[in-house]
Amino acid sequence: DTAHIPLFYTGTLNPDMGGIDLKDLIKVMETIDFGTLYIKPAFVFQDDDGSIKLQFEADASSALGYLYNSLCSMLGITWNYESPYNSLGLYSNCAMHAAGDRAKYGCGPDNANTGGFCPQMTLAYRVGFQSEEHAAAYLERSNNYVDYWRSLYPSGVAVGTSKFCTDGGCLALFLQRQDPLMIFSPNLAGSWVEFMGGTVAPTISPAPTFDGGCDDLRNSKLDKCYRQKHARKASSVAWDALGAVGQLSLFLLFFMASTLTLSIFHARARSRKNDGESYLSFFIRDMRGPGKKRKKKLRKKIGRGTLDQDLLEEDQVDNKIRTVPARPGKLALSHKKKPKRSATPSFDPDATPRASSKPRRRPNSGDRSRSGTAHANVP
Repeated sequence: DTAHIPLFYTGTLNPDMGGIDLKDLIKVMETIDFGTLYIKPAFVFQDDDGSIKLQFEADASSALGYLYNSLCSMLGITWNYESPYNSLGLYSNCAMHAAGDRAKYGCGPDNANTGGFCPQMTLAYRVGFQSEEHAAAYLERSNNYVDYWRSLYPSGVAVGTSKFCTDGGCLALFLQRQDPLMIFSPNLAGSWVEFMGGTVAPTISPAPTFDGGCDDLRNSKLDKCYRQKHARKASSVAWDALGAVGQLSLFLLFFMASTLTLSIFHARARSRKNDGESYLSFFIRDMRGPGKKRKKKLRKKIGRGTLDQDLLEEDQVDNKIRTVPARPGKLALSHKKKPKRSATPSFDPDATPRASSKPRRRPNSGDRSRSGTAHANVP
């Protein structure tokens, strides 16, 4: 790893994700008046992950402790009824330190303290020794060198080199673990940009940029241009905002609605489709809807006679409108009875008798015998 000591983790610099913008972070950092930063190594140890780290003295009353207190109170997250405050009103929701944390709380929880003031330098990650004896020998030899440094600099040394902060005691802003981006001098002596070994005046840009803004491909890696080019769709953001439970509920709702629709269509098709008609054909026919039925108009032919003119009234003649009397119903027809013939016969002396249309019945032999017997018995 690089020779830097992480003091405060700001989290993401993407405002859309709850972080603070890079230019806003630099504005807040330029308002912090801290003294010259001195560091003094304490010991070398190996943590639970196997990383080799160099621990520095965490003096809460030093300039380093004051700087940590200022960063937490101005950029920390709200925790235990403690909220951050700064004169610019620029905050972050993704910082890895609480607003109420202070250097006096120490380094926790591994060091039995509750704070996050842990000035450490990571020398190597996940180191595997051949044996415990080799690990013990390495740590013993490293701590011997630390004791030697402590004897040479009992008050510690100011942070800085011949190329980085030549006066010493500066604070650097890192975007990654290799190169510092912004340098802040103690006692509000100024700040400047230093990136990839080059230095740019801070009045031009907080990062190396080229003319043309985000349209220039050389600026595509800048945070602002990257967010502008890779902006997420609103539908994708809304889907992620539902969470696992919301997404599952929406999927179940869509599944139940689909099965209900299919069930209704199947029942409708079974009752209305024609013989030999497939479900697809019925679906197409049903989607088209019923055709328009033509209504047959019954027109009554009316002749031109004197009778029609007599039935029309004067006002209807003027309007050329003819009314046809209603057809009598069965009830009216039932009251009309045919005239009955008179029961008393009438006699016309001048009338010529007419022969009956019915032929007379000829008497047979039985009738003759009966009639002869009847006449014989008459006295």
